[in-house]
Amino acid sequence: MTEQNQLLRSLSLFEISFYGIGTILGAGIYVLLGKVANESGMVTPSAFLLSTFIVSFSAYSYAHMSRRFPSSAGEAVYIMEGLNSRQLSALTGVAIALSGIVSAATIARGFTGYFAFFSTLPPWVLIILLVTTLTALAAWGVKQSVTMAVITTLLEIAGLILVLIVGSDQIQGKEIPWRQFLPSTDPNNNHSFIPVISGAFIAFFAFIGFEDMVKMSEEVKKPERNLPLGIAIALITSTLLYGAVAIVAVLTLPIPELANSDAPLALIIERNSTIPPEIMAAISIIAIINGALIQIIMVSRVMYGMAGKKLAPQILGAVHPRTRTPLIATLLTGIIVVCFALWFPISTLAKITSSLILVVFALVNLSLLVLNYREKTKGIIGKLVPAIGACLCISFLAFQIWN
Repeated sequence: MTEQNQLLRSLSLFEISFYGIGTILGAGIYVLLGKVANESGMVTPSAFLLSTFIVSFSAYSYAHMSRRFPSSAGEAVYIMEGLNSRQLSALTGVAIALSGIVSAATIARGFTGYFAFFSTLPPWVLIILLVTTLTALAAWGVKQSVTMAVITTLLEIAGLILVLIVGSDQIQGKEIPWRQFLPSTDPNNNHSFIPVISGAFIAFFAFIGFEDMVKMSEEVKKPERNLPLGIAIALITSTLLYGAVAIVAVLTLPIPELANSDAPLALIIERNSTIPPEIMAAISIIAIINGALIQIIMVSRVMYGMAGKKLAPQILGAVHPRTRTPLIATLLTGIIVVCFALWFPISTLAKITSSLILVVFALVNLSLLVLNYREKTKGIIGKLVPAIGACLCISFLAFQIWN
């Protein structure tokens, strides 16, 4: 591959960390808080905590695999190296690309709920306009796209801090019912483990994003160091924000009202302060736009990386000489995202994405486990963590199918 058609290695640790934070926040708390509350009620904070626990094992495996194999094909390369299966590698690449497409479609659907504060345009018009604009930006250049992602991520964090400030004013001086946030062992109790697990499956979608960072491996400076650090920074930051916002949400809004809202964070501001809810709606729109943009970038890089490994049509590996982006892969991604966003409701899209990601996470964990066992370079931790991660992902998926 010549210098002219290679991706540009231009992203620092700061930029890749905010890229990950932006994906996680934009695809999660702004869109799905009400959906999680509908499943979990007062134990919504526990649902987010359970999702964090499950995700952390896979994050460990991703961090170690990204250090060994810094490739934009990400999971497809990890599985080829670990499990020595070209067919399974190709299927994994397709699954991760499909999950990114469905994730972007989910976010695009969430966009219409918040934009209703400002416009009466039909949802299908808004979806087409949004995805078209973001596809054009993703095709323009990665530096421009990630710079926008960093700026919008700062706004996302500011929006969540605003919710926390408003919520803390309402609960200040009151006793916080910590025990109500924890599940009960009684299956007939509304706070049993079943609602926690059901909500956690949707909340799991809210943590999807750290794995997108590895698709940028060929555009990150010193990826062997910066990618693992960036994954850790993104996941820890998002977890702290999610937990705090979930607690504030269930304490400041009636659960039925929270569960039925398409714009839950704007509703918290509207019910608990004199701040115009349109401000929060605007921040939420920016967060959602950021999440969708990053997903489109990620999917195009997966297609590019797979083409480079001859696991996808070679035309998808074409890099435009001026923008230095995989133009055809980006345009194809945008078209498919629009189709999914117009056809499926948001909860269905979120569950499809979570199911696909759980399968991929399980395979990545197994790949690291096999590599560590084969090379005998890691101790018990190097084998135990990915083994637990694979078991958790498989169990979580089985519960969702059975339930």
